[in-house]
Amino acid sequence: MEIDTAVVLAAGEGTRLRPLTRNRPKPMLPAGNRPILAHVFDALVEAGVERLVTVVGYKRDRVQDHFGPTYRGVPITYVTQHKQLGSGHALLQARSVVDGPPLVLNGDRLIDAATVEAVADTFSATGDPALAVVERQDTSRYGAVEVRDGVISDLVEKPREGDYRLINGGVYAFSADIFDAIEDTPRQAGELALTDTLATLVDENRVRGVEVDGMWVDATYPWDLLTVAREVLARGRLVESARREQVWIADSARVHNEAVLQAPVVVGPDCEVGPDAVVGPNVALGANVTVGANTVVQWSVLDADTRVDPGSTLLDTITGQDVHLGASTVVPGGPADVQVGTEIFEDQRLGAVIADRARARGDVSFSPGSLVGPNATLDAGVTVDRNVSEDAEVTR
Repeated sequence: MEIDTAVVLAAGEGTRLRPLTRNRPKPMLPAGNRPILAHVFDALVEAGVERLVTVVGYKRDRVQDHFGPTYRGVPITYVTQHKQLGSGHALLQARSVVDGPPLVLNGDRLIDAATVEAVADTFSATGDPALAVVERQDTSRYGAVEVRDGVISDLVEKPREGDYRLINGGVYAFSADIFDAIEDTPRQAGELALTDTLATLVDENRVRGVEVDGMWVDATYPWDLLTVAREVLARGRLVESARREQVWIADSARVHNEAVLQAPVVVGPDCEVGPDAVVGPNVALGANVTVGANTVVQWSVLDADTRVDPGSTLLDTITGQDVHLGASTVVPGGPADVQVGTEIFEDQRLGAVIADRARARGDVSFSPGSLVGPNATLDAGVTVDRNVSEDAEVTR
């Protein structure tokens, strides 16, 4: 692979993932028990990238404080997109620190090193811009591409379901001319979208489509984080020690001898799992999570510093950071109709999303599909049967 620099676009908020993105950008949400962006960096480092340029913006300190100046020995240069003016505009912010052709990636989608290498090698062999394309049944969610003889012939922004099979994978290789091409692209509603520049290059028959079949997972809505975790666990993309098949436990974690871990499951650093607790399958515990005695946690993602007190049951649950769920909390799991903003999404597998620093004081029950905002307080004995806003206090 001849390209040595990657530009990772990590400036966006991810509004459709509220309330989890209220305090951090989408790339910092958990993929299993590590940030999505860490998995993106892993793929780039494993592919041989020697320099990471990361475009940050919304809550940028959460990215910079977490990763610092290097990742796995590879230097990181941060540049800032101060206003959210599109993906093309975000890439332009990196112009002054990029020498030569860059790889360009979205920082909020899980990919693998083989995909990066395939795109870079196609660019090196042809000299043409290259784009990863991924086969998906539902292209309407992402936008579709058509490929003929290895060249992208069309980009379809709003395809009808079933009409196409390939989507834009969000992994690109460009020559340094991409920055001039973006500047020459007309703005739409004041924004510069990278896909608009790409459409111009496609019209000139210059973009190679690289079909890949490796890991590619996107989190668009809160329940997608459960799918992301399952994919990470299935592929073993963990840094903790494997204690037995598909059971990973950090060396500093404490799991009681009478607790049951059902594979696949990962228990992060400094976690504590109490006696007679059942954790798994398909559970990711972030750093310093406490699962109390006689608690059941299945098909769930509990982010760092979450505490679940004894006798609770959590199914299809996602917590933010520093969440405290009192004794006998019950989340029965999905499917459910979930309201995100003003939209209703039917039959989603989601028990509840409980955002950063929310508190449930014990014996609280959640109706499937509930979204609880940051800093919300739920009084003892409450039944949550609708979305709860940030800082709200719900009493009986």
